[in-house]
Amino acid sequence: MARNKFDVDEVLESPFSFAHLKRAAVYIRRHRLKMLFALLLSVFASVAGLFGPKIMEWTFDIAIPKGDISLLLWLALAYTAIIAIGILFTTARSRIMAYVSQSIIYEIRRDLFAHLQKLPFSYYDSRPAGKILVRVINYVNSVADMLSNGIINSILEFINLAVILVFMFTTSVTLSWIILAGLPVFIAVLLIIKPRQRRAWQVQSNKNSNFNAYLAESIDGVRVTQLFARQEVNISIMRRLIDACKKAWLTAIKISNCVWLSAELITALVFVLMYIAGVYWLGGAIVSFGVIIAMGQYVSRFWQPIINLANIYNMFINNVAYLERIFETMDEPVVVDDAPGAAELPTIKGDVEFKNVTFDYEPGINVLENMSFSVNAGQSIALVGPTGAGKTTIVNLISRFYNLTGGEIVIDGEYDISKVTLHSLRSQMGIMLQDSFIFSGTIMDNIRYGRLDATDEEVIEAAKAVRAHEFIVEMENGYYTEVKERGSRLSAGQKQLISFARTLLADPKILILDEATSSIDTKTERLVQDGIRAMLRGRTSFIIAHRLSTIKSCDRIFYIADKGIAEAGTHDELIKKRGLYYKLYTAQLPEAETSVIGN
Repeated sequence: MARNKFDVDEVLESPFSFAHLKRAAVYIRRHRLKMLFALLLSVFASVAGLFGPKIMEWTFDIAIPKGDISLLLWLALAYTAIIAIGILFTTARSRIMAYVSQSIIYEIRRDLFAHLQKLPFSYYDSRPAGKILVRVINYVNSVADMLSNGIINSILEFINLAVILVFMFTTSVTLSWIILAGLPVFIAVLLIIKPRQRRAWQVQSNKNSNFNAYLAESIDGVRVTQLFARQEVNISIMRRLIDACKKAWLTAIKISNCVWLSAELITALVFVLMYIAGVYWLGGAIVSFGVIIAMGQYVSRFWQPIINLANIYNMFINNVAYLERIFETMDEPVVVDDAPGAAELPTIKGDVEFKNVTFDYEPGINVLENMSFSVNAGQSIALVGPTGAGKTTIVNLISRFYNLTGGEIVIDGEYDISKVTLHSLRSQMGIMLQDSFIFSGTIMDNIRYGRLDATDEEVIEAAKAVRAHEFIVEMENGYYTEVKERGSRLSAGQKQLISFARTLLADPKILILDEATSSIDTKTERLVQDGIRAMLRGRTSFIIAHRLSTIKSCDRIFYIADKGIAEAGTHDELIKKRGLYYKLYTAQLPEAETSVIGN
């Protein structure tokens, strides 16, 4: 399935299993004492409330016929006390369950986010961000309510039913059986509706996920949308997705409403039958007026838990699909992880060797094939070549963002990177990616992201080295200027300079620059070259750059093509060779300079 499209419904990897509920019980057990206390409060309030109809029976059958004012006042006082107890216990229970619900939300989100941090780039390459966000936000909210209030309420309603049955049968056995006559019919309705209901809510979940994916994509690309005046087209796509959400929701609600509607109809019919039986069939000699009044109240009180359980069942069915998706995300394999028994990589010199490396993003379609080369510590290597040849793939493999299909990458001649811990490997690497990501917060925080224990003075020195200091001090609050999400108030060049400082601060042994100067203007680029040279000094570096003028001084240049290294050498050696690099380099030069080189 093409997962990376907002308009394609997701398909669950496996059908729902009750093992999901067993896993969810982990979150419930952590709060079982609070939930048990809340349940006891609810039971006390519910049992107290069930004495209400009995008080009504005693009022009509004893106090009023006898004209006992004192008893009537005591019964009124007892009725008031029952109401007060119900309010007090219900309020306490609500507060406890609000805390439990929010705690479960926190714990599930914490676990989800921690797992998402470990997932490889390939996971994010194949899914829209919106479809991931909806699981962490919307689905977790809904599932947490089911795991807290849903569980408590279902237990409470079953207890209510048991207690109500006791009160009913002690009041009138015959009328109680009439009330129970509608229960088999309602169970049959549930069995018929259940499969359709689950499918309907899964469809609604898919449509909602599609909508969120497109919404996230649209917000992220709003500048491009306005640049190309695509607002009307985007609005039409959004309307289609919203319409699909609406139709799916209405269908699911229509099916779900059949449950409580059936319960309401059966309640009404049982109510009528009970009154007919009480008034006409059995006669007043067998059942008193007070008993009929009490049983009338017990009818609604008996069927109210049934209706509540039906609603809880609805909520359960709705959230089963959400729970499946949450655990599907948690079960996503962390394919790039520490191998069993992985060793800590000691402080390295920076030698790097590729040994017959093969890699593919899709099985059978190799991007690199049997690639071999070695780089000595401190050397600078430039990677050039056509788009899609595999330049970024090479640096991603050195950082082990993906697992190799074949071969191995060795550091310092003895450490296979697949057999050392990711943290010990990446902590000795500085990676400057093509997309300079800036976090919301201060500029100081963004640079310190490279080394959290760095002092302010060390942060400033790093910024000075890459020529970022000049524009930073000119901002209203200098290094403590707040920047917005993704650094929206900064120019592309400024964002890259801050990322340079962040990388330099980490003091890596191996440095990777992926199109690091692509968004810096020519004037700024001349200023930052001194900073780049300072960064490269004493470090093994891999540099990807389309501006070939920036990599002329590299120790070696690899021209990547045809799944490997097509040419290798220094700038001067490759120019004299007049091969692929020569053609690429001269294509970027003005005509006058090209003629000089050609001679």
